[in-house]
Amino acid sequence: MLRLIPLAASLALIAGMATAEDIKVGVSPGEHAEIMEEVAKVAAPKGLNIKVVEFSDYVVPNQALADGDIEANSFQHKPYLDNQMKDRGFDLAVVGTTITTPMGVYSDKIKSLDALKSGDTVGIPNDPTNGGRALLVLQQLGEIKVDAGAGLKPTVLDITENPKDLKFRELDAAQLPRSLADLTAALINTNYAIASGLNPKTDAIAMESAENPYVNVIVVKNGDQDKPWVKQLVESYHSPEVKKFIEDKYHGTVLTSW
Repeated sequence: MLRLIPLAASLALIAGMATAEDIKVGVSPGEHAEIMEEVAKVAAPKGLNIKVVEFSDYVVPNQALADGDIEANSFQHKPYLDNQMKDRGFDLAVVGTTITTPMGVYSDKIKSLDALKSGDTVGIPNDPTNGGRALLVLQQLGEIKVDAGAGLKPTVLDITENPKDLKFRELDAAQLPRSLADLTAALINTNYAIASGLNPKTDAIAMESAENPYVNVIVVKNGDQDKPWVKQLVESYHSPEVKKFIEDKYHGTVLTSW
């Protein structure tokens, strides 16, 4: 038997369908990708269909956003974004905060920083922001001192004290986990550690303090901030369901900002 839908209901259904929106969100592998998949589950019933697009490095997601290949990205902290916009001229905007992932020190050769010997080689990311962050973590851990005037982006040239005469090898952040065999130790961002099978809770020999300026952010093209889907994206990310997922899955190695 043919069932007729009342006109008012039909119009409401059509209106609901019309408000659905498809967006692509760029992420890096690991926790950023895993969390955004959960965000997509929360957003779908609200009419926001999120396609999660993974990028294997830190440069491409901002370029893809600037080019219009994706509508948003969620993988970076504010100091890195600021540096990218300054160096590459991207016109992007922060619309919300997400998580903090303390950087860890990992090694296949030693079990603690006390075991670092004179002349040992330490790997750090080769981008200015995360490389600088790695040096600041080593300073925080008492291994080196850097020039305070360098701010959040010191380089190896800004090291003022290096008692163990550590050598530094600057590599692409995504390559550091695979390079541990060639290094005494490396400072690795949590997303790349997790993506490579490392467990920050059990495998890191030292961790950055949770008190740091590196909270991650959701970014869109400048001018898109007031679009309805942006509000839906941020609200879905900041939902109780996503917060519970993060707390249950990462057990304190990934910290929420809300």
